[in-house]
Amino acid sequence: MTEVISPARPRRNTELALLLGALAIAVGADLLGMVGTGATVDSTAWVPLGVFGAATLVLHVVLRLRAPYADPFMLPVTALLNGLGIAVIHRLGQDAALANSTSQLVWSVLAVLVASALVFLVRDHRLLRRWPYLFLAASAILLLLPLVPGLGLSMYGARIWIDVGFGTFQPGEVAKITLAIFFAGHLSANRDLILLAGRRVGPLTFPRARDLGPLLVAWLVALGVLVFQRDLGSALLFFGMFMAMLYIATSRFSWILLGLGLIALGAVLAFLFMPHVTARFEIWLNAFDPEIYHRDFGGSYQVVQGLFAMASGGLMGTGLGAGNPTQVPLSFSDMILAAIGEELGFVGLAAVLVLYLLLVTRMMRAALGVRDAFGKVLASGLAFTMAWQVFVVMGGVTLVLPLTGLTTPFLAAGGSSLLANWIIVGLVLRISNAARRPVVVDGMVNASGPGAGHLDPGTALPAAAVPMRGGEAR
Repeated sequence: MTEVISPARPRRNTELALLLGALAIAVGADLLGMVGTGATVDSTAWVPLGVFGAATLVLHVVLRLRAPYADPFMLPVTALLNGLGIAVIHRLGQDAALANSTSQLVWSVLAVLVASALVFLVRDHRLLRRWPYLFLAASAILLLLPLVPGLGLSMYGARIWIDVGFGTFQPGEVAKITLAIFFAGHLSANRDLILLAGRRVGPLTFPRARDLGPLLVAWLVALGVLVFQRDLGSALLFFGMFMAMLYIATSRFSWILLGLGLIALGAVLAFLFMPHVTARFEIWLNAFDPEIYHRDFGGSYQVVQGLFAMASGGLMGTGLGAGNPTQVPLSFSDMILAAIGEELGFVGLAAVLVLYLLLVTRMMRAALGVRDAFGKVLASGLAFTMAWQVFVVMGGVTLVLPLTGLTTPFLAAGGSSLLANWIIVGLVLRISNAARRPVVVDGMVNASGPGAGHLDPGTALPAAAVPMRGGEAR
């Protein structure tokens, strides 16, 4: 007996309508920023974001051809966030030579085209699980590149960039994706062994020593990044991602306890023996102390100015181009949320956070819908990574957490961050296509196995294949 389960609609027209609306909002924000700063607005003012919009339409066409059942909301939300980022950076550049909106535009177009190529070339996300150790090796190379003499660059107290000739690049942004693929492949392949073996202590089951390898590797990678690259943000991001994927794969609270213990140990060691980490904690705990505020390097001037900027914005903001966000150091990258909070107010900043919430929930929906363990772990791990990064950045800007230097996805200036996050969106779009497309389930076939239970996107559904319920056709 053959049955078609959930014959979902492609909904690409819905995606197109939402995408055009998102691009219109981004262009409007850019024009308002130009008017607010007194810049000349001519008939070509829409061209930069028009080029970016054309790139997103290319991705839309690729989705129509290669992944027609992909989630229809992720692309418009991501395009809106990226477009707002370009508009805000352009507006900041009108007041002072702080940001290069042209560079941000070029990287945005390149990132969207790379995501399009990924969706076009990778027909099935399960192909990635064939080479987990290749992705592990690639991760190690990417993380070590900034430490190579003559290639790596040290800026703002961290050594996480490399010189690529025409600019700088942060390999760690791509490493978080390759590490996520490795962990998803390893955990999905060894999940049963990890779950069945272990020692029970009261209500908790702890893993065997030999099964602690992934957790210890994650901890050592995070600690290594913290020690050698002096990058607190990436260390938090990597370990948080690893812990989330371990819990998603095993559903064992004991893993969380072990992870929290390792985090506590690493935090104590970092606070005691790493001066740059100690300085970050001092800023967090005593930001308004005059001595810390007036330090030439490692002071709290940046974060305090960001708080003042958001406070001056109030509920509705000063309006795009009417504030003074350039008084905040690095307002175009680390502190771009403070700039948005000043000129768009609490309402505008909350709207941006709601966009991130919508994006993450759609990514989690794809993870819940896909039928293979690898896709579930990978999509949910990438979704958590996106949410965790936004939380850490927002926490640093508002002094809820120590300031880490992570970039706000899609909004902040930074080519490597844009490229990595668009690749994440491309991967999850591919997974969502597998989750939403119609499935043929045969009683003789395991529907969760490799290649089983999937209907080719180009196959037409016969009317007789649609199941009957209660004697009526759906």
